[in-house]
Amino acid sequence: MKVVCYCTFEPLVSVTTKRSGEEVQIRVRDNGLGIPQKAVDKIFQPFFTTKPAGQGTGLGLSLSYDIIKAHGGEIRVSTKEGEGSEFIIQLN
Repeated sequence: MKVVCYCTFEPLVSVTTKRSGEEVQIRVRDNGLGIPQKAVDKIFQPFFTTKPAGQGTGLGLSLSYDIIKAHGGEIRVSTKEGEGSEFIIQLN
């Protein structure tokens, strides 16, 4: 018996902001595959990438991390494989 799936994945990215006094929080969430747990601890390191050689430098999150830290903020990630990821940026 042949099983045919006509399922389609619809990618979704949402951005929310919240201000509380002098603090601003920015949340960026997606409904992708999530980040494998073994990569979570490395994603903010310069040149870390999961892409094949020659297809990315792995500087985006590292530069973002440095810029946010330089402004007294923090960035963290919450992720679950198969359910997506959320990056939380806190600026003071």
